[in-house]
Amino acid sequence: MKSNPYLSFRDNAREALGYYQSVFGGTTAINTFAEFNASEDPDEQDLVMHGQLDSPAGITLMLSDTPKSMEYTPGGSMSISIGGYLSEKAEMEGFWQKLCDGGTAIMPLETAEWGGLFGMVVDRYSVTWMVSISDDNETR
Repeated sequence: MKSNPYLSFRDNAREALGYYQSVFGGTTAINTFAEFNASEDPDEQDLVMHGQLDSPAGITLMLSDTPKSMEYTPGGSMSISIGGYLSEKAEMEGFWQKLCDGGTAIMPLETAEWGGLFGMVVDRYSVTWMVSISDDNETR
């Protein structure tokens, strides 16, 4: 079993998918509304009905644009948590820096009271990320 975040955008999911690929690496796939005859609105034909990023770090993100006929609220009450070990610190800090580029660190990535490092950032697309880097002998 696997759980993957599914992010919603109004009309910039393609751009966001490219951004997340620049953060996490990996391969992407996109299906448009036109491919599935899912919208009669000519302005929505090239929008992303389903996009997916599979990163070598084991992160899978799914995303889509939201048709005008559906309600859309950016951000929301969800956060995405990614965790690694101190032996992966350089890679995790790289993710952190890229997520902060154009975003806002709401809690700096620093030593946490419970050990390791922890930080929170809201990226340029209003998605909140929690980044945790644990001691190698801890369970994450």
